Amino acid sequence: MGGFSAVLATVVAFAVTFLLGFWAIPFLKRLHFGQTILEDGPKWHHSKQGTPTMGGIMLAIGLFVAVAAAVIFAFITGNSLKTELLSDSNRSARWLAAAALALCMGAIGFFDDYIKVVKKRNLGLTPRQKTFAQLLVCAAYLIALLFSGMHTTRIPFLGDVNIMSGVGLIFWPIALIFIYGFVNAVNLTDGIDGLASSVTLVVCCAFMVIAGVTKSFGANMLAAAGAGCCIGFIMWNTHPAKVFMGDTGSLLLGGLVVGLSFAVDYPILLIPAGIVYLLEALSVVLQVSHYKRTKKRIFKMTPIHHHFEMCGWSEEKIVFVFSFVTLLGCILAILPVLIH
Repeated sequence: MGGFSAVLATVVAFAVTFLLGFWAIPFLKRLHFGQTILEDGPKWHHSKQGTPTMGGIMLAIGLFVAVAAAVIFAFITGNSLKTELLSDSNRSARWLAAAALALCMGAIGFFDDYIKVVKKRNLGLTPRQKTFAQLLVCAAYLIALLFSGMHTTRIPFLGDVNIMSGVGLIFWPIALIFIYGFVNAVNLTDGIDGLASSVTLVVCCAFMVIAGVTKSFGANMLAAAGAGCCIGFIMWNTHPAKVFMGDTGSLLLGGLVVGLSFAVDYPILLIPAGIVYLLEALSVVLQVSHYKRTKKRIFKMTPIHHHFEMCGWSEEKIVFVFSFVTLLGCILAILPVLIH
């Protein structure tokens, strides 16, 4: 019966996110909440000027409603999710903390988007403000994991590693950087129509499988809700996009995929599953560091999806190829869990 909660979460998340588009997009247009395109971005993106942004609100509402519906359904039917919630407080706390991480990161993105579209400052929050807020949320999330009884982390083929003493204590500062880095890497991936939502859809499906194998019913349901939200949003965000998710959506999705990796107790598996996020962030780091030293560029433009745009790839081709690469990475992430 636990699987029905995941199915319900997917359907509700898709329906709510998709249907909200009929109201949210005209509403954002009326408020003139349109995207301002950076001057140093691809010149052909200037045609997207004024496309409604802050569509991540649709994702946030869809995720919240889907999770609430699945939990209510679990208590009505008495399925495995209810059993987990009542008898395994540690595991339940982790997926609930993951959902909270996603929504809190989305809230930071909302304030960033609000400043961009209302104050007409395209860069939104200052880097210092955004970094401080994100690190604060990351630290609170890790404290929640600690109090949930997370004293070990799993590494494929090595098993559980103690993170409460000795060398294992290094896990916590690394985890802080890991969470902050991945959340912002997902944010960098949101640069062309449908890319972040399509890649994250694949990642959520991978964590659905991993959660199913490890019998993490809450994480399975949360991943299913995330997948449903992505599908619903893709209906409005494929090229040419009728709405952008903005930082509201990209930071929410970043928090979600990171939270899911910790909820199934395999954060290290986000490295192969989130290979596209990593490549996007790495391209920016390499470009900036190389340019500072040599005044020359490695890529035509970063993040790397813009490089392929400059090479003549269509947005649809980039979305397809990057999603396929993500699928390969997700297969690599799932295999050790299946073997174990």
